[in-house]
Amino acid sequence: MKANPLVTALAMAAACLAGTAHAVSLNPKGLGQVLIYPYYTVNKNQDTLVSVVNTSGIGKMVKVLFLEGYNGREVLNFNLYLSPHDVWTARVSQVSDAGGAAVFTRDHSCTYPPAGYSFRASAYAGGSVFPADGGPTDVSRTREGYVELIEMGEIVAGSPLDVATTHVQDGTPNDGTPACTPSAIGNAAGANLSIPNGGLFGSGSIINVGQGTFFGYNADAIEGFSSQILFSGSGLTPSLQQANTATSTAGGAIAYVFTNGKLLTLDYARGVDAVSAVFTANAIYNEYLAVPGIGAATDWVVTFPTKRFHVDGKAYSFTTVIPPFHELFHAPGVSNAKVGISLFDQEEGFTTQPDDFSPPSATAPSSLPYEVNVISFLASSDPNAGKTSGVFGSKLVSNIPPYGGAGWMQLDLASGDGGHALRPAANGDVLHGLPVTGFMVYNVINANAQPGKLANYGGLFSHRAGVSCSSSNPPPAQDPCS
Repeated sequence: MKANPLVTALAMAAACLAGTAHAVSLNPKGLGQVLIYPYYTVNKNQDTLVSVVNTSGIGKMVKVLFLEGYNGREVLNFNLYLSPHDVWTARVSQVSDAGGAAVFTRDHSCTYPPAGYSFRASAYAGGSVFPADGGPTDVSRTREGYVELIEMGEIVAGSPLDVATTHVQDGTPNDGTPACTPSAIGNAAGANLSIPNGGLFGSGSIINVGQGTFFGYNADAIEGFSSQILFSGSGLTPSLQQANTATSTAGGAIAYVFTNGKLLTLDYARGVDAVSAVFTANAIYNEYLAVPGIGAATDWVVTFPTKRFHVDGKAYSFTTVIPPFHELFHAPGVSNAKVGISLFDQEEGFTTQPDDFSPPSATAPSSLPYEVNVISFLASSDPNAGKTSGVFGSKLVSNIPPYGGAGWMQLDLASGDGGHALRPAANGDVLHGLPVTGFMVYNVINANAQPGKLANYGGLFSHRAGVSCSSSNPPPAQDPCS
C-alpha cells in the first residue's frame, strides 16, 4: 500500500519544483498531519496501546477520535496538546467482561476534556449526537474499532496556550509536567494557533498479557491534509471531510497518488475524496498461516477509513450511497461491499473458491459489511468460523477457509458490485477500488517449547496493494491517466 520511498521522494521533489508541493498524500516515511491507526480491540482480554510523537520544536493541538468498527461512529473524542518534542501514550482496555471499552492514560500532556473515560454509545444508539444507524445499540459495540488523530494547528510560541501546555522540567526523566490551565486549553484555544505543519508519527500495539502476545504497527501518516487552522472545541470536528488545499481549483483538496511509478495529481471538489484517493487500492495482497499442527492462526484487518462518509446517510444527511461504495449502512448493522477472493498456496496452486465467506450468505456473497473488518482463516469445520476470528477474537469477522496450511491471498476491491470507483477528479481521472488500510497478523502456539511450558510466536505485516485508474478525458492509449 505504500509507495516506493525513492519514487516518492523524486516525485515530491518534482512537485515542489512545480510549486504545488502541498497536497494530501500518504507519507511512506511515517510523518504527517493526520494519523490513522487501523485497529484497536479489547476482545479476548487484550489491551491496545496508542502513542503519538511530536517531532517538531513547535507545540501541536490535535483532535483524537476513537471510532467503533461497524460504521465509524465516534465513541470518544478530545483535544490533545503536544508540547515541542512531546509524546502522548494511552491504553484502551475493557471496562468489564461484557461491557465496553475505555481509554486510560498516565501521561502528563494536556487534554481537553481530561482523558480517561469510558467509551460511549450515544453517537450510534439514538442519542443527541446522531440518529441511530440501525446497528447494535449496546456499549459492547465500542470494544473494537480504529483511531484518528488530526492536527488542528501549531501552538504559537510564547502564547498563553504555549505556556499552559509546555512541560516544566525538574531534571528527572518523564517528570515534566505542564500547567494545563483550563482557561488556556479550553474552547478559546484557537486564538493561539497557526496553520498545521505535520511532523507527527504514531504506533499502535495490541497486547494480551495472559497469553504473552504483542502485535505492533505504525500508524498511517497523511501529509498536506490542511492549509488552514482546523480548530474546534470538544465537538466532532475536524474530520477527514475537512481536507483542503489552498491551490485547489476544484474548491476542495488535491491528492497525490502513485501508480506504476508515476505521480497523479488529482484535484477534488470534496476534501474527503482526496483522502479516499490516497488510500484507494484495486486489490490488496498478504499472506496467511493456518497449520493446525503448530497452532497457527491468521487474521487480516481490513479497514475502510472514509467509508462512513460514503454510506452513513443518517449521520451525514444524504439518501443515496456515494461511490465507491454501493450500499447505505442499514439494519442489522451492515453496508456490504462485494470483494473477490483468490487464494494461492506456496507452490503455485490456487483457487478462486470459496466464492463466499464462511458460513455462506445468500444475500451478500463475498462481502465485507463493516468499516473495520477482520478476516480469519479457519477451517469451515471450526466452530468459531464466522463467529470470532482466530487471533484477535474479533466479532467483526468474515471467515475464509484456507487453501492449504500456508499461502497468500489477493482480495479484489475493484470489480465487485458492478465496479467500485471513486468520483472523478477535476481532470476526469477515476481511481478504481476501495479506500483501505490494515495489516495481517499470525500467531503460532507452541505447546512443546519445554516440558510444562507454552510459547507464542507471531508477526504483523502491512497489506500490499495495487492502484488502477481510468480517465473520461483519456490521453494516449498507453497512458490511461494524465
